Amino acid sequence: MTGPLGATAGSSATRFAVRAPQASALWLCLFEGEAEERVAMQRDADVWTVELPGNLAGTRYGFRAEGEWAPERGLWFDPAKLLVDPYALELDRRFAQDPRLVAFGADTAALVPRAIVQPELAPCLHEPAHFMPGGLIYELNVRAFTKLHPEVPEAQRGTVRALTHPAVIAHLRKLRVSAVELMPVTAWIDERHLPPLGLANAWGYNPVVPMALDPGLCPGGVAELRETVAALHREGIGVILDIVLNHTGESDTFGGVLSLRGLDNAAYAHEPDGRLINDTGCGNTLDFANPAVRQLALDTLRHFVGQCGVDGFRFDLAPVLARGPGFSADAPIFAEIAADPLLADRVLIAEPWDIGPGGYRLGSFPENWLEWNDRFRDDVRRFWRGDEGVGVLATRIAGSSDIFGKHCRSVNFLAAHDGFTLADTLSYAERHNWANGERNRDGHRENFSWNNGVEGASDDLQVKALRAADMRALLGTLFASTGTIMLTAGDEFGRSQLGNNNAYAQDNPDTWVDWEGRDRGLEDHVAALAEWRAARVAWFAQFPEPGIWRHLDGHEMSAPDWENARTPGFTYCSDDPDRPLMLRIDRPTRTVEISERH
Repeated sequence: MTGPLGATAGSSATRFAVRAPQASALWLCLFEGEAEERVAMQRDADVWTVELPGNLAGTRYGFRAEGEWAPERGLWFDPAKLLVDPYALELDRRFAQDPRLVAFGADTAALVPRAIVQPELAPCLHEPAHFMPGGLIYELNVRAFTKLHPEVPEAQRGTVRALTHPAVIAHLRKLRVSAVELMPVTAWIDERHLPPLGLANAWGYNPVVPMALDPGLCPGGVAELRETVAALHREGIGVILDIVLNHTGESDTFGGVLSLRGLDNAAYAHEPDGRLINDTGCGNTLDFANPAVRQLALDTLRHFVGQCGVDGFRFDLAPVLARGPGFSADAPIFAEIAADPLLADRVLIAEPWDIGPGGYRLGSFPENWLEWNDRFRDDVRRFWRGDEGVGVLATRIAGSSDIFGKHCRSVNFLAAHDGFTLADTLSYAERHNWANGERNRDGHRENFSWNNGVEGASDDLQVKALRAADMRALLGTLFASTGTIMLTAGDEFGRSQLGNNNAYAQDNPDTWVDWEGRDRGLEDHVAALAEWRAARVAWFAQFPEPGIWRHLDGHEMSAPDWENARTPGFTYCSDDPDRPLMLRIDRPTRTVEISERH
């Protein structure tokens, strides 16, 4: 096969190519309104192609495939199913669940989004990543972040373009954000159980194809994302995309036939008996032992770098990328990314766990990858809650060399989209996920949280003061820590989700960032921490040199003190003249003091 997959519009002709090795016939379906024209495609090895005269940019299209229908053997060919191009870049509508997506012989042309042929764009100038190790990553949900922002025009709220608004940029600059990390902006489908409950997926971690931008979040398509990235770059802010390459929204065997399932079901990992492997907990797992899957993943990354200018990626359930079927630190995808001139210098961040065998792989990714460090989150929470000693805390603050060896690769965070918000960590001892319709059984059971004896929000001044002190202590610990740090949008001013620690299905004011009600005092406190750290960011990009560790009363720490959970804190003074850091952690008074030694 020569030429790219997907739709390629040239000046005099447009070429369509799609992989479907086991299909017996394949048609390109062109749409003008609801009228459909089918054009037979020709087979070239595993790929089907057709070239049509003229530049067809803006044309809506899909595919239909003929072949055997035998789901028990992984064959799902049904020409009644309109199939989305796995290489689609834009769609004309969002995905929606419907029983016809599953039923053999039920036509789905009226249901399934049509891909839109894209005009040829000049590639973005390839610049060094707009991100400095040791800096601050700001994780945000595009819709929730600006849905209630009073200064953003209503028509722009909840979209990618809203991130370019001066008020939004001013907030990011106030926090000295190094890079925003956008939760998925590609099109997704709701999980099957949500519509009957009157709920919708609000996070986007259930995509059908990996490149197609969601028409609701990014109505201006590729151009909107590209322009937003450029606008943020002009302000010195990088853009990292949270990307889902581990599964698709076609789900388990009861899911719909939308794209890969009806074209090349071998893209999904299967047991020897044909059952789908579910290392993701989402019903299926893409098979990265399959070269065609790796090619799709690499082409996805190249598209977002080359055409949109993004600085890097956070990989959801990243061990899947290295499974074949078991995890391997020498998996081909790592070498392929490292050898690619567009990708080799990008920021690469692993969520280093999935639910498959041996799926917790913190510290196992290549030395140029950063990794979400949930041990930092849990150990810092446990210290301030009172059930962890200073030894573990000091290790986490110093970059977690016990996990990452000689390479400082930790992404330290206190809270993320998945789990309690920072404020809820201090307000709820247990999860409150009843609104998700799963009888409060979903989400993490153990959150290492505490509530000072009063559940939820409180008007009691003493409780509020305790929580405010705890919040500042936790945030001070984060901003004093070695490694890259991450803050989830709204945690800098006390955002709450009312105790829901798995709010993926809550697209409503419970999860939309409340700009009017924010704690401006806390926000200013975080801004001051961020300004101090940003001026010294190079200090935090590498492991610290040995220094002097003392008790709070000034005596040097001894070995037993490090292991004793009752040791109330410490003072650290760096011996490194290039990093004259002084840090004091005092659990009884809930204070963190960070300064420069003179």
